[in-house]
Amino acid sequence: MYELIQILLAIIFVSLISLVGILFLLTKKKLSGILTFIVAFAAGTMLATAFFHLIPESFLEINTLWPVLAGIILFFIFESLIHWHHSHETSCKECVEPVAYLNLVGDGIHNLLDGLIIAASFLLDVRTGIIVTFSIMLHEIPQEIGDFAILLHSGMTKMKALLLNFASALMAVLGGIIGYFFFTNLEFILPYVIGIAAGGFIYIAGVDLFPILHKEKNKTRRIIQTMALIIGILVMWALSNIYL
Repeated sequence: MYELIQILLAIIFVSLISLVGILFLLTKKKLSGILTFIVAFAAGTMLATAFFHLIPESFLEINTLWPVLAGIILFFIFESLIHWHHSHETSCKECVEPVAYLNLVGDGIHNLLDGLIIAASFLLDVRTGIIVTFSIMLHEIPQEIGDFAILLHSGMTKMKALLLNFASALMAVLGGIIGYFFFTNLEFILPYVIGIAAGGFIYIAGVDLFPILHKEKNKTRRIIQTMALIIGILVMWALSNIYL
């Protein structure tokens, strides 16, 4: 039960950080400069987490990289089926009510997967849980801000958008609980889940976050992006060594 408490606390922490980002959106009009740094930093942390920690952990147990490749393919299929992207390229004219609810469905499934991944990482060991939670947290901030913006542009009131976004976030808690009881009884699955999570992190960074960064035309911000990307990698490398 102590591990379950750790999992739930990590998920709640991630959700609260995301909510802070949304509240910031309500009070600030210009976020492009800050989001430039956050998105690049998140991409760096996700790549570093996958290559420095998740892949070695998985490979050490099962001696194969097939789960990593499977993770990339599964996340591709997931986005293809739901027609939802973290980059949020939907124009304001297309942001009608049906698109908003489709976005909520996709976000709910994504949060469920986050909960499963966090549960699997903590059951593997506390260090992995902390590192994975940190990476997911950084990715959730720009993602939730983008999702919330779509809900507002769709015509929803701020209160309705907040409530629906919160309901979507609760799916992560459900994922954490399901993951805890499922993976506890089937521990041999953990290395495969960790490998799939690594593939998912690589996919999100390469397919969803990098295209956002490439849209930036300002030279100064591009330099900041590159620095943030490198800093994100170095931070996760440092965390991996601190928690040895």
